[in-house]
Amino acid sequence: MIFSTTPLSPVALDLGPLEIHWYGIIIAAGMLLGFYLADREANRRGLPEGMFMDLMFYIIIFSIIGARLYYVIFQWEYYSSNPIDIIMINEGGMAIHGGLIGGALAGFIFCRVKGYSFFRIADIAAPSLILGQAIGRWGNFMNQEAHGGEVTRGFLESLRLPEFIINQMYIDGAYYHPTFLYESLWNLLGFVILLMLRPKLKVGQTILLYLIFYSAGRFFIEGMRTDSLMIGDVLRTAQVISILLIILAAAVWIYREMKYDLPKYGSVQGIYGPGRAEAARGKRKQAGQTVKKKQGHKKGKNRKKRR
Repeated sequence: MIFSTTPLSPVALDLGPLEIHWYGIIIAAGMLLGFYLADREANRRGLPEGMFMDLMFYIIIFSIIGARLYYVIFQWEYYSSNPIDIIMINEGGMAIHGGLIGGALAGFIFCRVKGYSFFRIADIAAPSLILGQAIGRWGNFMNQEAHGGEVTRGFLESLRLPEFIINQMYIDGAYYHPTFLYESLWNLLGFVILLMLRPKLKVGQTILLYLIFYSAGRFFIEGMRTDSLMIGDVLRTAQVISILLIILAAAVWIYREMKYDLPKYGSVQGIYGPGRAEAARGKRKQAGQTVKKKQGHKKGKNRKKRR
């Protein structure tokens, strides 16, 4: 049987000197849908109108810059010789971990300046982040990148994949693992889990759960890919970062659980500024210490009377 192996065009619109690629359209679609969900949740939670619009403006810019710089740094041997290609983000070459770092930095600074709780805002954004990543992986599909090792067509057919996915996985005379699809489905599952658990988790735990869940899936899927950014010739950069993020998120989770008296995400309404839970816990501790001092003072008086 003869199969069609003509790949889908990565170009959505050809306007002469200007080409609009599917990669950029899909990434933008993921960002817009994520923003819509986060903005609606922020309004439902009583945060100021338009707050997330202001925040997302900075997050999107810093995420794009961070994602591109991260990729360029680990591919510097190529980009140092082709500097003009650094700005060609429509052709691919965006690292999600770099985007997370850039977006988190922008979000942290924004929250500190405006007086919001970073962890609460991050909890609102977490499901949107992982949904955007699930959608964004289809940009890799259109560019025939971020795939795994070589497989047979029979293997892909056994996964009950649509014909257009199987055809797109035929690259340079061979079929490959659709790792973009594996990660997209993993992230979609994470989106559902985060939405279900968020109301029951404490403030800050949704974003930490996101980091743990996403990083666990990314670690295993990254091991299947053939185009990983590398540290030396042995370590896959994404796997190293994934392990570090899991450890960091778990440590922060335990630290916050032990140190602070945090409310549940679903019980907080309106502005929840940084340090409010910590201050509440501090007041309770201070009140407890005051009671102990008074009790000690009374005991001292009783001793004097007995003398």
